[in-house]
Amino acid sequence: MTENEPTVIARTVVRIVVPIILVTAVALLLQGHNAPGGGFIGGVLTVVAFALIYIIYGLEYFETELLHRTALPRALPGEPVEDDSQQRPGVTKEFSEVLAIGLALAAGSGIVAIALGYPFLSQAVVFVKGIPLFHEIEVASALAFDIGVYFVVVGGLLTVIAVVGAE
Repeated sequence: MTENEPTVIARTVVRIVVPIILVTAVALLLQGHNAPGGGFIGGVLTVVAFALIYIIYGLEYFETELLHRTALPRALPGEPVEDDSQQRPGVTKEFSEVLAIGLALAAGSGIVAIALGYPFLSQAVVFVKGIPLFHEIEVASALAFDIGVYFVVVGGLLTVIAVVGAE
């Protein structure tokens, strides 16, 4: 084991903690339209989970194992850079797409209200009945906005972490 490789304890803790963080993030995202929480805090917690993976396992592991893509070659510090793709991590493209989808969803949820003749970001509620264990679930249109904010936060913060971490 080299000195830059994480310890067994660190790897084990990350494997245990990350699923707990992700479940908490989804719970906060889904309760956000009725209670404090929502897209922003759910997105921040999701980024914390991915940041832990990135810190312990590295960007190459993040790209190859979690995103199932080939890691791009990177320029070493002090080496001349031929193009921008050697400086920036390859995952920033995917993160930018997540951000764009979230922005479109958040803005679209407000535009739908305008198209239906209501003020921007007006909220509607639908009750879905016949759900096992819950019997009835309340789905508010604010959930679409919260999911959009979630994707914006995840895409934006993961882009920042990937670019800064690659430096």
